[in-house]
Amino acid sequence: MKPENFIVILVEPQGPINIGSVCRTMMNFGFTKLRLVNPTKHYKSLLAKKMALSAFTVLEKALIFDDLKAALSDIQIAFGTTRRFGKYRNNFFTPSGAAEKLRQSDEKLSCAMVLGPEDTGLETKDLDLCQHFITIPTNDAYPSMNLSHALAVLLYEVSLKSDLGGKFYDPPPKKLARGSEIENMFTHMKETLLKIDFLDKQNPDHLLRTFRRIFGTAGLTSRDVRIIRGMMSRIDWTENQRRENNNIHHG
Repeated sequence: MKPENFIVILVEPQGPINIGSVCRTMMNFGFTKLRLVNPTKHYKSLLAKKMALSAFTVLEKALIFDDLKAALSDIQIAFGTTRRFGKYRNNFFTPSGAAEKLRQSDEKLSCAMVLGPEDTGLETKDLDLCQHFITIPTNDAYPSMNLSHALAVLLYEVSLKSDLGGKFYDPPPKKLARGSEIENMFTHMKETLLKIDFLDKQNPDHLLRTFRRIFGTAGLTSRDVRIIRGMMSRIDWTENQRRENNNIHHG
């Protein structure tokens, strides 16, 4: 899906500040096609302009429609956002699922994300015009999201699965040390820590298990193991020096 084929549709938006925020959110993620269905007459007011900042061009170029049916007339796939489950319960996408659906679609496909009025959301007659439904899993104690915040969640997921998301990579998985390296490290650690009386000679493995848990959770690489063994070697050397000095003084 190409950004130019992706359209955000706001149905009867009431607040110019929210409309301006939506434009800004759209520009954040590289989307510029906005359609408004029967918006407040103040939709281009100074409040909207102040909120949109340099994204006000999105609002200036927005197409205005009397009803959602007209706004969707040239759209091939529409996602309606709602928390009204009812008869639609089995057809819901999460934002991530909807983004994956779009990623798998023909890039020339025209698609729309439809958001309803701030206070009531999309009505059933509007949802009937959409092929798919999206819900954001918010907390039941306060499920309603600000219009631009909801859109940010949706567009983030869409962007993540688009070319924009392809520019970023999570850190690659570490190449972990082999079992033999880890066990040799623990053998060395046990000898060293016994030598400096850090471990209980009667039950040295008790504390050593804590180190096993700590390092096991960390997922050590070969380099990590070498650094830890280097530290143990330094402790060995320091302890040997201390013992030699003690022998000299007591000799």
